Amino acid sequence: MEFFNPALGKNISFVRPAYFIISGLIGIPNIKFYYVFLFFVYIISVLGNTIVMAVIILDHNLRSPKYVAVFNLAFVDLFGNSALVPKLLDIFLFDHRYIPYNDCLTFLFFCYTCLSMQSFNLVALSYDRLIAITFPLHYQVMVTHRFMFCMIASFWLFIVLAVLIAVGLLTRLSFCDSVIINSYFCDHGQIYRLACNDHFPNYAISCLYPVLIFWLPLVFILLSYLYVCCSLAKVATVQQGLKAFKTCIGHLLLVAIYFIPLLITFTLMEKINPNARIINLSLTSVFPPMLNPIIYVLQTQEIKESVKRLLKIGRKNKITVKKFSIM
Repeated sequence: MEFFNPALGKNISFVRPAYFIISGLIGIPNIKFYYVFLFFVYIISVLGNTIVMAVIILDHNLRSPKYVAVFNLAFVDLFGNSALVPKLLDIFLFDHRYIPYNDCLTFLFFCYTCLSMQSFNLVALSYDRLIAITFPLHYQVMVTHRFMFCMIASFWLFIVLAVLIAVGLLTRLSFCDSVIINSYFCDHGQIYRLACNDHFPNYAISCLYPVLIFWLPLVFILLSYLYVCCSLAKVATVQQGLKAFKTCIGHLLLVAIYFIPLLITFTLMEKINPNARIINLSLTSVFPPMLNPIIYVLQTQEIKESVKRLLKIGRKNKITVKKFSIM
């Protein structure tokens, strides 16, 4: 990261702190109950996403391009919550608020990468529904396994590079006074505001990235569903339209769960208590990964049928094993 260091080759004093102090969620009564709640959310998230990934791997009927994106969403949810929740509990429940400088930037990288990737996963799923409903005869040609793998890989590459740039620009900052981060994790915005040298590039990144990672995906998703609705209104009966649109309900719920809390939190950012804002943001980070697998299992007929098939196979195998053990 020395490439980003503005003091490189110059006679400039550069101050990097040995650690940062995470100070969010201080002074809230009975806050330990919230940490216990987060722990149970994490356990449900791990179990749910692991089950979804296992079902997709085990059932050959779920090898369509759509489930490449569903599998990736479950992986990102599992990875993201595993990067955030255990560390959050370690910081606040066990009072390990001092985080070494490099560890803090690493923590930031993984949290932002997974949170951002969730947004682009929803874009991939909305594109799948757009083609499946508006161009059903061309779906097999337009949405192939190779296309979906390439789209997901390009999203990963873009997100990783974008977050690496943001982290790299943080390494050019000098911290002369406070090292206290008023958040529940190593938050990019909170860190660069602590710097005592020029942080305009970091400010520019903080303005640009929400547009690229949050607003543009949301606009694409909304426009795709607007086009779907217009197409169904022109060529289908009400019953056919409802049947086709029913396949989108699960994805729309995921979109609502991810985007609406963020919209509310950032809209009311200046009007709500800092601790309430931090709790809202932490819930926004951990809740979608918990709810996504539940929604997909309950709303997607293919996954429900697949789970039933796998359970039947498991029961048959148990019965067979018992028979052999008796013999």
